[in-house]
Amino acid sequence: MTEFNPFSLKGKTILVTGASSGIGRGIAITCSKMGATVFINGRNTAKLNETLSLMEGEGTVLAGDLTDPIIVGSLVEQIPKLDGIVHCAGLGQRKACKELLSSDIDQVMDVNFKAPIILQAELLRQKKLNKEASIVFVASIASWSPSFGNSVYSASKGAIISYANCLALELAPRKIRVNCISPAMVWTDLILKDGVDEEMLKEDESKYPLKRYGTPEDIANLAVYMLSDASSWMTGSNVKISGGGKLS
Repeated sequence: MTEFNPFSLKGKTILVTGASSGIGRGIAITCSKMGATVFINGRNTAKLNETLSLMEGEGTVLAGDLTDPIIVGSLVEQIPKLDGIVHCAGLGQRKACKELLSSDIDQVMDVNFKAPIILQAELLRQKKLNKEASIVFVASIASWSPSFGNSVYSASKGAIISYANCLALELAPRKIRVNCISPAMVWTDLILKDGVDEEMLKEDESKYPLKRYGTPEDIANLAVYMLSDASSWMTGSNVKISGGGKLS
């Protein structure tokens, strides 16, 4: 008897952006372990090759800056038809509202909002999505849970959730599903880049009901569910994964 596994990604081709580190790397590795053929994107070829070395099965590096429409068009031409995509590339920023410049807004919105939209539009124009494919956007609880200096990042994640809701309606006739994942704090290089004291983070971590921040693997397992046939009746959803904290 063949073992039944509704969460299997065997036979599926998945693209993961932001796969050079953190959550994106975790998702790429886990998808490969679940049987998918995984294409990974990021700007740092060396780090993408590190991710590739940790993956199982077939994988392909597609390095390139997704904020450049010319590069996006070229990358999409190299991609076969996809059964799933995880938009995970992201940029953090901590700056008080009164200090924000136009360049600060452009920097974050270009990576977190504009780039995934342009990539998604190009994938659709070049007919690179199979029927019943699954699209996943990695958003954040920051979209509704404010913190000091996090205004533009929070706005970018709120914007991508709103975009995803509209995309879900447009693609529903083709049975293509669109969902978001909104994690709370996850231990990645991203949360340490802004000079935040690690001891302060550990103190905050202890306040979570489950007494820890998330890991990339925690988010990856949820992404696998969304990419798999197990979630075939799920679209237009934003799933909050937070260790029990900051749910409102």
